Amino acid sequence: MEAQAVAKFVRIGPRKVRKFLPLIRGKSVDEAVEALATYGSTSTEALHKCLRSAAANAENNHGMSPDELWVSRAFVDEGFRIPRIKPRARGRADRFHRLTCHITVVVSDEIEE
Repeated sequence: MEAQAVAKFVRIGPRKVRKFLPLIRGKSVDEAVEALATYGSTSTEALHKCLRSAAANAENNHGMSPDELWVSRAFVDEGFRIPRIKPRARGRADRFHRLTCHITVVVSDEIEE
């Protein structure tokens, strides 16, 4: 059985979050939390929050044991881009985009090989 959590519209670029995904894929939830705790980045905080939410969903909604949970899938999709303006010389302005992302973590009580 699987349970998932999705954190939508996280105000971090998806490339910054994707580099931490190999730390948690295929590991138990406890090992993944410990791996994320070694890094002090905003990306790992968002991943940690989504991972804890997926574990809580598995425990409360599906009755799974929290000690037997494994991260079966974790991926990050790009969210919408927030248009912004950067002031430039001589009263001009450049447009740029603030990136957002959607983080999805799926936990399972069965070990995939």
